[in-house]
Amino acid sequence: MNTNASTMSHCFTAAAQDLDPQQSPPPPPATSTSTQPYHQQPQPQRRLRGFAATNSTSAAATTPIKSRKERDKEKERTKLRERHRRAITSRMLAGLRQYGNFPLPARADMNDVIAALAREAGWTVEPDGTTYRQTPRPPPMQPQSQSQPPPVSHFNSVQQNNSNASNVGINPVRSVESPLYSGSLRNCSVRPSVDCQPSTLRVDENLSPASLDSVAAERDAKLDKYSSACAIDSPECLKAGQLVQDVHCREHGNGLPETSYIPVYVKLATGLISNFCQLMDPEGVKVELQHLRSLNVDGVIVDCWWGIVEAWTPKKYEWAGYREMFNIIREFGMKLQVVMAFHEYGGPDTGGIFISLPQWILEIGKNNQDIFFTDREGRRNTECLSWGIDKERVLKGRTGIEIYFDFMRSFRTEFDDLFTEGLISAVEVGLGASGELKYPSFSERMGWRYPGIGEFQCHDKHLLRNLQRAAKLRGHSFWGRAPDNAGYYNSKPHETGFFCDSGDYDSYYGRFFRHWYTQVLIDHADNVLSLATLAFEDIQIVVKIPAVYWWYKTSSHAAELTAGFNNPSNQDGYAPLFDVLKKHAVTMKFVISGFQSPYPEIDEALTDPMALNWQVLNSGWDKGLSVAGQNGQPCYNRDEFMRLVDTAKPRDHPDRRHFSFFAFQQPSPSIQRTLCFSEIDYFIKSMHGEVGN
Repeated sequence: MNTNASTMSHCFTAAAQDLDPQQSPPPPPATSTSTQPYHQQPQPQRRLRGFAATNSTSAAATTPIKSRKERDKEKERTKLRERHRRAITSRMLAGLRQYGNFPLPARADMNDVIAALAREAGWTVEPDGTTYRQTPRPPPMQPQSQSQPPPVSHFNSVQQNNSNASNVGINPVRSVESPLYSGSLRNCSVRPSVDCQPSTLRVDENLSPASLDSVAAERDAKLDKYSSACAIDSPECLKAGQLVQDVHCREHGNGLPETSYIPVYVKLATGLISNFCQLMDPEGVKVELQHLRSLNVDGVIVDCWWGIVEAWTPKKYEWAGYREMFNIIREFGMKLQVVMAFHEYGGPDTGGIFISLPQWILEIGKNNQDIFFTDREGRRNTECLSWGIDKERVLKGRTGIEIYFDFMRSFRTEFDDLFTEGLISAVEVGLGASGELKYPSFSERMGWRYPGIGEFQCHDKHLLRNLQRAAKLRGHSFWGRAPDNAGYYNSKPHETGFFCDSGDYDSYYGRFFRHWYTQVLIDHADNVLSLATLAFEDIQIVVKIPAVYWWYKTSSHAAELTAGFNNPSNQDGYAPLFDVLKKHAVTMKFVISGFQSPYPEIDEALTDPMALNWQVLNSGWDKGLSVAGQNGQPCYNRDEFMRLVDTAKPRDHPDRRHFSFFAFQQPSPSIQRTLCFSEIDYFIKSMHGEVGN
């Protein structure tokens, strides 16, 4: 008997032994060098059965339990990997549909994509997968042509193939010369659909619910692999960037930014939804939407207030008023962007409308005031929650990050039908005061007035503990304090020892503190966006960046430092933040600060709005971000409108960058009535590329 037969015979007898314990085992195979009987050889890989399992040691008894847990974790990781794969595939399909008008089915697979790309390049793809050039198909009697299609060496141009197709009687491939935009955002995705960097899902296990534990297990390995975002003009991204650029060139002929179509969204007035989440004036909303549609705007922006939806009881969300409003918007056929508003609304310019944080949050704050941002005098700011509790379970058993995630997940579940229909084109996530990513350093309720430098907001116990920990890790425990010579809300830089020229802001301690203060802001954005991308998978996410332009001509940029942007004159303080936004494929919406000081009579503020606009926008574009814009102040004449158009479509940009969309802040109704209707109409047409600018 040869070796294979002997081995097979041994396997059958071993199986028989498992069935009949009384049967004696066969002798060992001839190839074995052991002198010990076969039944006495140790078999560590065999699993004990029956009563023999009860005699095993306790350590051996726990081994299967441990293995089962590992298998369960592996299953969760496998599910997550599959979810990531589907998400990437979905974004690729969305990009092909939106930018290239590919008629892909709703549940397209890779075969559909390859076939569509081949047809676009001028090839013919049969239903059975047979693919050949657009030349007369070889006769069926040739077996070689039936068994093996001609090799694919390269793709001919679309125009040449169309010509060949018409000569041989084959339908030419469709043209993509038709406009990609037709009065809606359906064909203008503001999320990069073709990106060189795979999307990564980063969730901190200390922040997320138990159901997200498997996500945290995958985080580090994925972020290490894709932590450095490649430049938009790198070889890896050249084809992706060229694809989008070519589509725009074909759409508008020459691809110049002056002719680019920039969708315009208009923000609806706050106060349409009551504090009990009821739509106050449905007819008024219809009149407003009719007016906006007559202006040919692409869609509207609606704030979804945390203080209204989850006002009274934790995890009890009321969406009735928003459901009624969204149904009206749907009837008018307009696109919708929603804002997850986790901040307070109110002030002297809000017309008496006030929306606080949820009442149950304010009740917690009465006994634990450290959940709010705190200034040097110990005054608490209730505009939004402190980022120091992002990981602290002080909100009835939940962390700050979990609070935001549960709210976003409830919205995604409640309005799943609107997401499926494509009515909701983007979700803006509020990350700080006024919905902007910044510290509440310029609070008028605290007495701030323009052009004060503001105050550092890091004196609650959670952020101070974080600062002390960072100083200890740096090896200088005495640095674990906030500056005591940084002035007050309405101070000027030269009046302080910290922000003046050659001040402490540029000392070793000052550099450490500035870096820590900004890193808290960046970490907050990173943590919230990690869960936002989980809640709004495949949906464009927007983050709003403020324009802090006063004291920009000073060396310290004091107002920007207190707001959380480490942007003194000797470094780019926005690049590290934009790296995080790029990692999450987020659209950066920048609030255009205007083109001159809103208070020209105050000439000592050393403002430079144009320089700030240039720095922030180009820093975002250099990082490969999708950039959008919003006007910070209302516009009252054509010159101001045209400056916005010039900012959205820079005439001299070497890479022909332009905004992905523009959010237009309407003037108040009393002022709007005095504006000529044609001015706003001309502005929107200029953004749409219908008139020269």
